[in-house]
Amino acid sequence: MYQKPAQSWSYSLPIALSLMVPFDLLASLAMDVYLPVVPLMPAALNTSSFIIQLTLSTYILILGAGQLFFGPISDRLGRRPIVLGGASVFVIASFTLGTLSQGGVFLFFRVMQALGASAALVGMYATIRYVYGSKPESSTIYGLLSSILAFVPAIGPILGAVISVNFGWRAIFYTLGGLGILSLLNAWPKWYETRSISNEHTKFDFLSILTNKRFWIYTLGFSSAMGTFFVFFSIAPRILINQIGLSQIEFSIAFSSLAFIMIITARFSSWFVKNGT
Repeated sequence: MYQKPAQSWSYSLPIALSLMVPFDLLASLAMDVYLPVVPLMPAALNTSSFIIQLTLSTYILILGAGQLFFGPISDRLGRRPIVLGGASVFVIASFTLGTLSQGGVFLFFRVMQALGASAALVGMYATIRYVYGSKPESSTIYGLLSSILAFVPAIGPILGAVISVNFGWRAIFYTLGGLGILSLLNAWPKWYETRSISNEHTKFDFLSILTNKRFWIYTLGFSSAMGTFFVFFSIAPRILINQIGLSQIEFSIAFSSLAFIMIITARFSSWFVKNGT
């Protein structure tokens, strides 16, 4: 027998977005904010370019794959502990990354950072599905979050370059940690549990998902588009900075210009949803 949570999620849309957006923003920002300093990091961490490359690709891989793991856990434990716990891990990992001097340990804490971001995203999207799944606001929320995914690559490297030039590359990770703390302080008293309480355990049938036509249409389309972008994402610092000789700021501006078409397309996703019958 299912029961509603003790407290209901009755926030206005702007308040709800103020709780959700920071977690999506930070998870995306951590992907590429330090791209401008990637060529400097092998020497700073006494490691190879290959390991630094792994810190980029591994974060993306764990961020996505971790959601398969944290999804069932959030159904059992609840959305609130997954969101707040994941954000806490993200904060700890971010501050730790700013103190390290060894490439292997740096890679490990990038994995931890990605796991924390992945957990927070799962709890956030599960909350959206529960609260807004049958409401018209859902298309607005998903459109906005998709816009963030496109917008962050445009501003992330610029922000990272500005921070690095003025305060050093370690300050990039301290900034991520500080923003994570602010997001936690904002969400901690307000993020009510939305999981229905049940005496029965939910059976998770991944086979039904893998044989779902709609799942594959969305997955193949999205992965093709984003996969192409992330191939460029991973090799751009080496080519544009090391080989062409762009400065950190010049690289950031060149890189960000490629994200604008993604921003425009994602921003109109709600229109496509409403009119694409």
